[in-house]
Amino acid sequence: MDADVIIVGGGIVGLSAARLLAAAGARTVVIERARVGAEASTAAAGMVAPQAETAEDSPLLELALRGRDHHLALAPALEAETGLSVDLACRGLIELAFTGEDLRRLEARRSWQTRRGLAAEALGPAEVRESEPNVNPAVCGGLYIPGDRCVDNVRLVRALAASAVARGASIVTGRPVTGLVVESGVVAGVQAAAEAFRAPVVINAMGAWASQLAGDPLPPPVEPVRGHIVAFDMAPALLRHVVCSPRGYLVPRADGRTLAGSTTERAGFDKIVTAAGLGTVLGIALEIAPILGDVPVADSWVGLRPGTPDGLPVIGPGMLPGLFHAAGLYRNGILMGPLVGEIVAGLVRGLASPVDLAPFSVTRFAAGRPQLVPERVD
Repeated sequence: MDADVIIVGGGIVGLSAARLLAAAGARTVVIERARVGAEASTAAAGMVAPQAETAEDSPLLELALRGRDHHLALAPALEAETGLSVDLACRGLIELAFTGEDLRRLEARRSWQTRRGLAAEALGPAEVRESEPNVNPAVCGGLYIPGDRCVDNVRLVRALAASAVARGASIVTGRPVTGLVVESGVVAGVQAAAEAFRAPVVINAMGAWASQLAGDPLPPPVEPVRGHIVAFDMAPALLRHVVCSPRGYLVPRADGRTLAGSTTERAGFDKIVTAAGLGTVLGIALEIAPILGDVPVADSWVGLRPGTPDGLPVIGPGMLPGLFHAAGLYRNGILMGPLVGEIVAGLVRGLASPVDLAPFSVTRFAAGRPQLVPERVD
């Protein structure tokens, strides 16, 4: 099969790139090792929360804020195109404090964000309980961030796939890509088992598997970081907002479920649910809302986040002509995935990025591979 662009990886990033490229008239093929969105894209809780999760001095901040804004335009566009709602929430996020140290961290965040013109409102204990009556009575304060929110990432994957196909992209599933086809030092396609797919441009959007594209002279040093999630099923909904603490989060869904997460574990590609992982997540959930102790656990699973040694993504050209990276989004795949996919699609078309991509270049790893430090950015 010949194409203009091959995208390896059928998650949110790859589908977003395919959607834009196909609309621009490029013959676009997405090749997915399993099924569309099978990994982190559907395993995540769907938080779209740059203010709650990004530090003031992080190179990610501008990209993260733009990613949130992008969701506001993308959700109605997808629904208009496909008839599929992605349930982008509108009530905002509340971060809770249970200790003096938690309060100091929230005040520091409120201070720098208001200086930057970002909406963030300090809440006293009574105000927190008025907004969310089911949270822990031991709460000693909170921060309300009206712009942060959540999306149903499973629905988002379906809508992006439907849009990409409607615009002319082809999606090939169940085909693990084993390596690049390189001719005279230039990308000429990819190899998937015994089959070669030819194209002068390849986008690596392989998530936690992004380092495993053979033939890349400088593969992005992406490693899987396992995270447990627990789903509670209840009606009516327990929460109105996304609610988080420095230790984790609860995310309400429109279908009545509430998702709790998450762990940060270096366990390779092992996706087994463990008792220790469940215990950690249940502890997070019960700290935020002890009432959950009486609610049935409906489901639990793990996802593999694509982490990098410095916690920053790898976005932009690779070391071979025709190779582009859209990888390593770690905890921000739902937040930034649609925008990053479209940015890399724009680079393929010769367009400039709306943000400075220098901090995210794969060349920053050329001198060596430091150890992955999978810590929450806060």
